[in-house]
Amino acid sequence: MSDKATLDVYAAKAADYATMTDYDDPQLSEFMAALGTGRVLDLGCGPGRAAGRMARAGFDVTAMDAVPEMVAMAARHPGVTARLGTFDDISGTYDGIWANFSLLHAPRADMPRHLTAIKAALRTSGLFHIGMKLGTGSARDSINRLYTYYSEDELAGLLTDAGFAIDARAYGRDKGLDGTYADWLCLRAHG
Repeated sequence: MSDKATLDVYAAKAADYATMTDYDDPQLSEFMAALGTGRVLDLGCGPGRAAGRMARAGFDVTAMDAVPEMVAMAARHPGVTARLGTFDDISGTYDGIWANFSLLHAPRADMPRHLTAIKAALRTSGLFHIGMKLGTGSARDSINRLYTYYSEDELAGLLTDAGFAIDARAYGRDKGLDGTYADWLCLRAHG
């Protein structure tokens, strides 16, 4: 993600975001159970809540975010290696990659390239989790974050085109940092 306005919002609201994302995520529990053990990248980790939970469960976790304030928060979780980086900075090899509501800030034209890089960073049959808001087009929310929205079919097609096989789907509707509700989709896939 390279949209400066979006990064600035997350930098300014890092503490608020950390508070609102402090809950037990059933998708994370299912991801960890399906993965079992191994090395994981939390891509767009935010304050590192998921990374910390995975580290406590025994995973070898790297957390990466483009916002220095978020990286500093993620680094406070024991067992988490936190580093500053964008979606273009994926390096290493992982058993699993967790991208929970982070890639929704990537421009639509970049998504195939990002998914190809994620697939290349996964070991054979590695697991990938992606969470996205459902919709069409791109727009800024009321606090100036840029979002790219996808339909379920479009997102599933992008994953299939990148060489992933989808294993699980979860749907929901939650209130975001901007105070509005949005429908979302999480897909778990293997390479």
